[in-house]
Amino acid sequence: MKFSHVIGGFAATAQAFTPMSNIFGDNDNADTSAPHKIPTVHESVVMARRILALTKLATLSTVFPSGRSNQELESDGSGLEGVPIGMMDYVADCEDEGNPTILEIKIATTFRNVRAGSNLTLSMNWVPPYPPAKRISLLSRLSAYIPFLSSHDYNSRLEESLSVPDTVPYSAANLPRFALFGYLEPIETTPVSALKLAACFTRKHQDAKYWLPGNVIHESAWARLVVTKIYWVGGFGDRARIGWLPVDEWKSVTRDEWESIKLPGEERGWSEWSVNAAEL
Repeated sequence: MKFSHVIGGFAATAQAFTPMSNIFGDNDNADTSAPHKIPTVHESVVMARRILALTKLATLSTVFPSGRSNQELESDGSGLEGVPIGMMDYVADCEDEGNPTILEIKIATTFRNVRAGSNLTLSMNWVPPYPPAKRISLLSRLSAYIPFLSSHDYNSRLEESLSVPDTVPYSAANLPRFALFGYLEPIETTPVSALKLAACFTRKHQDAKYWLPGNVIHESAWARLVVTKIYWVGGFGDRARIGWLPVDEWKSVTRDEWESIKLPGEERGWSEWSVNAAEL
């Protein structure tokens, strides 16, 4: 018997015991007969700008350009022309227009590819600082309506079987993430503005003080990703916006706006499956 048929049978049985409910919602606190409210475009932009402001790490994606000599590639990196590579890097939100601030380490593969003509994409996802108050699984939700299902939560059994802590104690697919498309631009600095940039960046990345421009380890420089397009996935499609966001709205969001909201998991006790928007 196919698993889909089993689930279909469970759903039919559950419906016989009780009126239709929102399996993935918080039935104790939500109107389960009402559909989830999809955040507006502007609400989604504000959430994305808050994620940029609070998140320390991003994946920078480039492609290996053609016509590159084997000496410029890694020792075993021949034949990679046109192949994408994504690498984690430090980022900060040190300017008001939503253009991420980047400490460009000249020797790094990402920035060598950019100098050779590659486009640059920055990908970022929201990582809540606190786990949800309770993990809710499909089977544990159905067990409230189907007597022969175990009342012991599947996630609890899974956690008991793990020899290491769960490094992702939440549904990452239900949380927002986005990609910023654009180009890298040098930030022209004065002695005063350079100090401000360094202070902003090292508030997020204390170890970056060793790689600031002028250090004796690696040649580096301040740069910004000038954002030209934004692709947003707010979470599950029945409760979140998915698609392109207007760049003019992205750049016009104020600090007051993104500081006025809370993202899922910024505070303790949040409900994982009832997430459908930030606290706007």
